Amino acid sequence: MVSRFEHPAGGYKKMFETCEELAEPIPATIIGRIPSFLRGSLLRLGPGLFEVGDEPFYHLFDGQALMHKFDFKNGQVTYYRKFVKTDAYVRAITEKRVVITEFGTFAYPDPCKNIFSRFFSYFKGVEVTDNCLVNVFPVGEDFYAVTETNFITKVNPDTLETLKKVDICNYVNINGMTAHPHIEKDGTVYNIGNCMGKGASLAYNIVKIPPTQKDKSDPIEKTKVVVQIPSAERFKPSYVHSFGMSENYFVFVETPVKINLLKFLSAWSIRGSNYMDCFESNENQGTLFHIATKEPGEYIDHKYKGAAIGMFHHINTYEDDGFIVVDLCGWKGFEFVYNYLWMANMRANWEEVKKAAMMAPQPEVRRYVIPLDINKEEQGKNLVSLPYTTATATMHADGTIWLEPEVLFSGPRQAFEFPQINYQKYAGKNYTYAYGLGLNHFIPDRIVKLNVKTKETWVWQEPDSYPSEPLFVQTPDGIDEDDGVLLTIVVAPGSQRPGFLLILNAKDLSEIARAEVECTLPVTFHGMYKP
Repeated sequence: MVSRFEHPAGGYKKMFETCEELAEPIPATIIGRIPSFLRGSLLRLGPGLFEVGDEPFYHLFDGQALMHKFDFKNGQVTYYRKFVKTDAYVRAITEKRVVITEFGTFAYPDPCKNIFSRFFSYFKGVEVTDNCLVNVFPVGEDFYAVTETNFITKVNPDTLETLKKVDICNYVNINGMTAHPHIEKDGTVYNIGNCMGKGASLAYNIVKIPPTQKDKSDPIEKTKVVVQIPSAERFKPSYVHSFGMSENYFVFVETPVKINLLKFLSAWSIRGSNYMDCFESNENQGTLFHIATKEPGEYIDHKYKGAAIGMFHHINTYEDDGFIVVDLCGWKGFEFVYNYLWMANMRANWEEVKKAAMMAPQPEVRRYVIPLDINKEEQGKNLVSLPYTTATATMHADGTIWLEPEVLFSGPRQAFEFPQINYQKYAGKNYTYAYGLGLNHFIPDRIVKLNVKTKETWVWQEPDSYPSEPLFVQTPDGIDEDDGVLLTIVVAPGSQRPGFLLILNAKDLSEIARAEVECTLPVTFHGMYKP
């Protein structure tokens, strides 16, 4: 799974260059044969505008949201892209400067205003961004581009037109929600975000958005809280990027990376600051694993704990014989990995990229096993009896159950990230295969398949080629778990056509086809296949 290539030419820098919208879809040049069952659209989101006027965006998660679409029809492919017309984007373009503070970029007051106007702008506070550059997912019959704040943006998946901005706070007690919901087969959406809980203490609410309504009303208006999970620190919630869900349980991993709420409020009210300035790490907390039932939504007050990790993406979560198995992509230690994703780092020369990555936390694919039936008399004993894993859970004298993971993959500064599975059939179930993006010192340069039972891996990789998150599309009437294809967008700056959609056989990662386009493609984060 370790990368076979170095990148001294720095071709990866092309992923972080501003590009323009397309006036209309452009045809792709097909090499190979497009599978006949692909008749929908691949939708992707990521940054596409990396500076406004003379003002740059400083962090990887600051660039303005650009939505991409590859359409499949009769064995042919077209490519189209448009910027999402958020308030952050429209106002930045209109005023030719950064107007709304982003993840790592502070928006300074308008320099044309007089000194008193600028002074009061600081005390007024900073608007929360609606720059929805992270993911897109369906809610009922609608589609929303999202980031991690309380604002989501309704879009038309066919035309890529921006339809409306929605504040989720208007419907449920939540300060923001992740870009990684869980969606059940009937269209029910579950998500998580921090909130003000009991006793004026911060907590985390898991919320439920119902599927399409018979009366055609907006499902978002019927969003409700399913269960509330307490925060380890009253005014410092952990950063939440995703959560786990099995058939009957929610799993929330509370990492030591914290948002200092008091710093968040005071810093923005008095002086120039951004989101990144408000993160800190609790070096003593470790990692807490919270469990709650789905129906009814009830918090299970057992103390599950492990060594400190950073964590962004869950792979899968399932139940087996009285245990919950939690597979995730972890980063060892308490340091916030986003500290290494500044644009200056991502655009550096290859030797500097490697040097910076060597100081970052070590990535690992980990499996934790959480016992549901707890006998307090079994102190010091491993409570995990599943025969296929070396993960352990040990009862301590204070009642804490200490979790040690099984490492499914670990390579020196080689991450398996942006994981995907056959979600349609195996989400929340015992499974075998995960697909991911291989990061070589934070630079994406390969697609990887991992057998989580045997730890066998398969790799697709080409020189000077930089893929994105692989999305699994199941073959109609497929029998095996890996009967399907992977779709990934690849940036290939040295090629005649510098970008292409790659279609891989999910069985062995052999190439089936690629659809090459004449224009460059910037980095994308997440997306979906719309049949």
